[in-house]
Amino acid sequence: MVYAIGLMSGTSLDGIDAALVEISGKNETTAVKLIDFLTVPFTDVTLQRIREALSLESSDVEKICSLNIELGECFAQATLAVCKQAGIASTDLAFIGSHGQTIFHIPFARDTLYASTFQIGDPAVICERTKTTVVSNFRERDMAVGGQGAPIVPYSEYVLYQKPNTTRLLQNIGGIGNVTVIPKSGNINDMIAFDTGPGNVIMNELCLYFFNQAYDENGTYASQGKVSQALLEELLAHPYIQKPYPKTTGREDFGKQFTTALLEKWSLAPKDFIATATMFTAKTIAKAVQPFIQGETELIVGGGGSYNQTLIAMIKAELPEVKVMIQEEIGYSSEAKEAIAMAVLANQTLQHCPGNVPSATGAEKAVPLGSITYY
Repeated sequence: MVYAIGLMSGTSLDGIDAALVEISGKNETTAVKLIDFLTVPFTDVTLQRIREALSLESSDVEKICSLNIELGECFAQATLAVCKQAGIASTDLAFIGSHGQTIFHIPFARDTLYASTFQIGDPAVICERTKTTVVSNFRERDMAVGGQGAPIVPYSEYVLYQKPNTTRLLQNIGGIGNVTVIPKSGNINDMIAFDTGPGNVIMNELCLYFFNQAYDENGTYASQGKVSQALLEELLAHPYIQKPYPKTTGREDFGKQFTTALLEKWSLAPKDFIATATMFTAKTIAKAVQPFIQGETELIVGGGGSYNQTLIAMIKAELPEVKVMIQEEIGYSSEAKEAIAMAVLANQTLQHCPGNVPSATGAEKAVPLGSITYY
């Protein structure tokens, strides 16, 4: 086994997740053990720059050009921090898998725009600061063979989570929610994965607007609010929720602009707004997974949303026939899940092995993912 680190920063903008793992093998023989983990929050200044870069109104090429290097430094520092916490040197690492920060994602060509995706956080900077080979830009190769570039984690989920005679639904709740369906057959070609809709993104924007807080800790605000059925019905009628899979979404559909439009249209008490957004996420997850419930079925929730107790309670109420758990209940880390996935994908790439799941992304074939920056 060798040491490796997976780095992840998602749509929720909570910070950089850094997972130090021991990893060996490849394909179905891959074995991974989590050694250490931490999340390094962005500074207020960097977070503001990311938000500006994500917005069509405030972004420009100069800001993104600079932010690419700034985030490279941030990812490098997160790597060094988790190494220090674990008591190892970065030079002891075999490689780093870095997802980067998504700035924009266009899953399908439209008008004059090509299907494309854009993650930043310069791998050359990470490579130099850590003196370690870096694998990055995982989504682009999948899109080059006709995929949507998302979801990106199903291969790692297949390797780590399949369970004989049980259908497992792996629901990640970051800024956006995404589910991976591992059927009880355990065949990778039968896997399905897609974005279920908003995860924490609307709730987070509302918490920031009303309370100047990044998120609803433990779902406390939602638990004190009342769901507006009228607003909920409008939200559930969103075109994305009605679309068939494979499908992907992002802040482009459910981020700040979307939330601002809701605030301008609807007059609700702050906690009622947050409760309704929380129920929206719960119902979209339930609607998305309903067709895949067959016999013994487990829904395993990861990501920051797994710690929102109100949201988990709502999901359980929507899916009474399913065993709903969070990652910790099966011995994994909700926070570390996607960062670990980046290490698994990087391992596949370095061994010239595929890392995408065509049945999940719509790609024409399975291919190794990512670009390699050798040290």
